[in-house]
Amino acid sequence: MNNKKLEGKLLTSELEFPEGPIAMDDGSVLVVEIQGGRLTRVYPSGKLETVAELGGGPNGAALGPDGHCYVCNNGGFSWRTDEGYTRPTGAAPNYEGGSIQRVDISSGAVETLYTHCDGVPLHGPNDIVFDNQGGFWFTDFGKKFEDRLMLGFLYYARLDGSEIRQAAKHLITPNGVGLSPDGKTLYASETETSRLWSYPVKAPGELGLEPWPSPNGGKLVHGLPGYQRFDSLALEECGNICVATLVNGGISVFSPQGELLEFYEAPEGYCTNICFGGADLKTAYITLSGYGQLLEVPWPRPGLNLNA
Repeated sequence: MNNKKLEGKLLTSELEFPEGPIAMDDGSVLVVEIQGGRLTRVYPSGKLETVAELGGGPNGAALGPDGHCYVCNNGGFSWRTDEGYTRPTGAAPNYEGGSIQRVDISSGAVETLYTHCDGVPLHGPNDIVFDNQGGFWFTDFGKKFEDRLMLGFLYYARLDGSEIRQAAKHLITPNGVGLSPDGKTLYASETETSRLWSYPVKAPGELGLEPWPSPNGGKLVHGLPGYQRFDSLALEECGNICVATLVNGGISVFSPQGELLEFYEAPEGYCTNICFGGADLKTAYITLSGYGQLLEVPWPRPGLNLNA
């Protein structure tokens, strides 16, 4: 396993706990600011532009085939800042549930698509990926309170607001989600267990589920030792899974067979997400959230061209 450092260009350090980076064709990057409650465009010069005010806790984002930005909103966190370093500590005092939002990035108009599934509230939508069938998969992290931790779910929904369904349950803080290059495998990372799971995609919204003793129907791809935590993820064109890793901050790169291939050390512990952009998809944009940073890094292999 190769260990390297993340070295590149710091685009900005003025964001309020950024996540959900999306590389745009014009060279800018869209990010959600969880603490700031907004969708923001970061230009190559470092200039920031507010695209939309979202409220709550916008946690993940993806471009849909209609050109709109779809946002997983976790409903909001409480926060702690020590010497300029910020971290979430639990549910916001005014937390009322999570949602899926649709943003017109040209006008900033925001529409709420989903707040419930079969009458059950969404607790903390976190990360999102589109398939090529007019729908998207997303994780619901659950929610952390002083005396309890809500379990999480994998969901599938249509972008027109017509359908939402639960695809897998009993996950412990599911965070990142992504599809293999052929669309036949769904990957999901769990934060507190630092485990990466895979599920065969049988049909839109339907996953093949492993029997007990799998706790959530997934097949274990890899689990890191010691105290580490997983955040969001992105796929490479070759099928490798790049998982943003907390505590021991950086990007862990796994093969589809479950081998830890590389680790890229980040300059801080809250390395929360990665996406790929540029003409050859060999530029990685990485959110370093504790200090509000967005980092641009040359990547050795092309990222996966996402469905949109």
